[in-house]
Amino acid sequence: MKDASLPKPSAPQPGSSGRDGSDGLVDDIPVAQRDGACSEADLTPGGFKFPIMSRLRSPFRGRVWLWGPIGFVAAVQLALVSRSLFSSHASTPQGYQPIEAGLSAAVAQLSLIPTDSLLGHIAYAEAPQDTLRPVLPNGSVLLREAAAERFLAMVRAARAERVKLVPLSGFRSVEEQTYLFFTLKAKRSLSARERAQVSAPPGYSEHHTGYAVDIGDGDRPDTDLETDFDQTAAYRWLTANAARFGFELSFPRNNPQGVSYEPWHWRFVGDRHSLETFYKR
Repeated sequence: MKDASLPKPSAPQPGSSGRDGSDGLVDDIPVAQRDGACSEADLTPGGFKFPIMSRLRSPFRGRVWLWGPIGFVAAVQLALVSRSLFSSHASTPQGYQPIEAGLSAAVAQLSLIPTDSLLGHIAYAEAPQDTLRPVLPNGSVLLREAAAERFLAMVRAARAERVKLVPLSGFRSVEEQTYLFFTLKAKRSLSARERAQVSAPPGYSEHHTGYAVDIGDGDRPDTDLETDFDQTAAYRWLTANAARFGFELSFPRNNPQGVSYEPWHWRFVGDRHSLETFYKR
């Protein structure tokens, strides 16, 4: 539809031409865009003319909407190239096994349960006899020398606060553990898995190391080797102070080995050898 309000274009004059007047055609290029002409936008602050800038901008004038899609495509291509380069140089650690094999494989990779374990218990070597020292006058409870020294210091510190820590069991040989595991298992009609929840198989007990000790409260012998030991003054004192002497609880609730909660069972990790015994796998 034509707009009647617009002025009619003037008819070409005879003899007029486009650019040089020689072809008789009407020049339909606006004066502002002819070669050699410049607009105010082509002037620098100093007033110098740059006609070439007008020519460079004119092909893209009115096409600003193209820059959005072009930029998006360029960004996607750059991301794909970067990902390809990164993947080609990434290396997989030797011996790594994917965790898709299941939960047990994932747990093994995280070293929560070492491969040298049995029914949730870890294999330990038996401490040499010449490394053991008594922590009771009658010599019935033995620990490695460093552990024994720190345990006795802990007993004295607790006694100063009127708390009685009593050692119930320390070093235990593989032979002793064999009796505790298999004989009592049979007497109580327990499966191997059931027995392993409360006692380690022989060769897999922390007591073999000479660093583990079962502790009781001298004022509450009825809680010895029972979960309600955690209601005693001895347990509360240990929770607050045992770490100062290098001891920690071996089997807290929901421990990764799946061993039953044992608030009385503590282990010494206060020197390099003891720390490596329990944590280096």
